[in-house]
Amino acid sequence: MNRFTLTLAAAASALTLGSAAFAGPQYLDETGYAVSGYDVVAYFGLEQAPVGQSQPAGIPGKSSITAEYNGATFAFATEENRAAFVADPAKYAPQYDGHCAYGVAKGGKVPGNPNLWRIVDGKLFLNINTAVVGFWEEDIPGNLELSEGNWVSLDAKPASENTIPKFSSAAPQG
Repeated sequence: MNRFTLTLAAAASALTLGSAAFAGPQYLDETGYAVSGYDVVAYFGLEQAPVGQSQPAGIPGKSSITAEYNGATFAFATEENRAAFVADPAKYAPQYDGHCAYGVAKGGKVPGNPNLWRIVDGKLFLNINTAVVGFWEEDIPGNLELSEGNWVSLDAKPASENTIPKFSSAAPQG
């Protein structure tokens, strides 16, 4: 293979593997905030539970500390977290525009619950309910491969308008 062919193959591979970076419509629940107003930077400072165990709850953001990204308002618990997000929003924003990672693996857009999260390879993923978390965690690499393949055709579709089941969200305060 010549250098041009290798470069073209690498670029095509990056587009396929990095497809979650292409922003579609962000999932917003009735709060009007991305990730139900939870601080997406804070997840990266929480101790992640082993696969098969519940994660710690997310940290709610404050309505007085926000930033815009991907057509949505993100809320933060601290000014430091806001500054980190503004410096590199793609690093902290949830994959699949806040939709359930397992739902995307199965070919659809359903809401992501901010308390059902996992960081994999430095990226934040959400799921819709605890049963789905179990299915997703049975084969995270395989499900991510499916999600990446599906996301290319799903990202331009409208965001889910469904409510997160068994989740009571309240708009950030203060």
